[in-house]
Amino acid sequence: MELDFERCYRAVDSRDQRFDGWFYTGVTSTGIYCRPSCPAMTPKRENVRFFPSAAAAQGAGLRACRRCRPDAAPGSPEWDVRADVVGRAMRLIADGVVDRDGVPGLASRLGYTERHLHRMLRAELGAGPLALARAQRAQTARVLIETTGLGMAEVAFAAGFGSVRQFNETVREVFALAPSELRATRGRGPVSGGAGTITVRLAYRPPLHVGSLLEFLALRAVPGVEEVRDGTYHRGLSLPHGPGEVALTPAAGYVSATLRLTDLRDLAPAVARCRRLLDLDADPVAVDATLAADPALAGPVAAEPGVRLPRTPDHPFEAAVRAILTQQVSLRSARPLLVLLLTHCPPDPALTGHERDGGWGLRGFPEAREVVGVPDGGFRGPVGRREAVRALARAVAGGELSLDGDWAQTRRQLLALPGIGPWTAGYVAMRGLGDPDVFLPTDLAVRRGARALGLPDDPKTLDAYAERWRPWRSYAVARLWRAAA
Repeated sequence: MELDFERCYRAVDSRDQRFDGWFYTGVTSTGIYCRPSCPAMTPKRENVRFFPSAAAAQGAGLRACRRCRPDAAPGSPEWDVRADVVGRAMRLIADGVVDRDGVPGLASRLGYTERHLHRMLRAELGAGPLALARAQRAQTARVLIETTGLGMAEVAFAAGFGSVRQFNETVREVFALAPSELRATRGRGPVSGGAGTITVRLAYRPPLHVGSLLEFLALRAVPGVEEVRDGTYHRGLSLPHGPGEVALTPAAGYVSATLRLTDLRDLAPAVARCRRLLDLDADPVAVDATLAADPALAGPVAAEPGVRLPRTPDHPFEAAVRAILTQQVSLRSARPLLVLLLTHCPPDPALTGHERDGGWGLRGFPEAREVVGVPDGGFRGPVGRREAVRALARAVAGGELSLDGDWAQTRRQLLALPGIGPWTAGYVAMRGLGDPDVFLPTDLAVRRGARALGLPDDPKTLDAYAERWRPWRSYAVARLWRAAA
């Protein structure tokens, strides 16, 4: 990744929060690295180096600033909008694939050799997959140290470290404090209560339009999986080591996430999935600037800056099932179809009877292998729709269809399945894969929204008109959906 020194230095000098997560500022005279918005005095030019990742700064021997906490900055929006190997690798590392399966597992998921993957990540991020995963483990460890009463050995293994010694060395190198000293700095704030319950703050780039975010989620909420209550979004999660729940409450400058986990090793994946769910790593200023250049959208953007596009948190398969069951019916009509499917899925074997009795009120969306076994009674409506869901589930469960690959390739594979057309494949790409540049010209709500804003509502004409909204057409869809409400 090319970092222009002058542009980066101007961002640091102005303490511009929009660049947090884009790059990191290394100060050679103090031996620390910071986020661009760090409130400390701007360092001299000759003492500054810029890094594309926290791992690269750590690799240069720098420790994290205790004042601005660069490890807690929003993620780079670049990984949010890229479908290439590096973008996919960053999303998988954030989901803990390296901790669970090692670099060989990551390389296998991406279809590249370990050597070539290391070379690509080094070229773009200044660090290989192990260093990037190590930086994430350090961040997870800090959260556990400061927000729980766990013993240090428990923290070490929950954060993904292979040994307590490795944990101690990494924390000292990254934060220049021993783990016990880091815990002492937390003051007398409350410690998360209950086994497996942790509250963390998820930073985002302002602005964030909270009303549109919660309305979007409430309108599509599936009982038993998710709900919006008193300004908080509650969601069940299917995590690598067991089920979990999260309560997400937007606040000024951050989203409060209270996570209840079966296994604390799932903290980092849960945080990454919650960020993805709420689209917290987006660059709303860039999105809104492009959309506001169109007079038809200038008013809505000015009235509601920072509209996000929520994604499915656990796996893109959820978006695909939702899309198929929503074909040619309203969101309200699709909800009972989804509930019926869920009630016929077998209970998660990872959820013990004790946990069921202990208040796990929400479950994660079923995985493909669970949906494959759903009987006819779990479906309502046309036979073709039922068979489309089953064909999709068999393809994903059997490994014939990968939903974490290149976006264009995944869309082609989806279109080859029976019962899946351009609208369904586009919806999956937008909400399941996170493609920021999808347009749905045949969507009835999109056409109604276009008509309400004085735009053409003929699908072909509207599709051609939407070219001016590239590369953020998915966000234009979200705006048109709101205009149609």
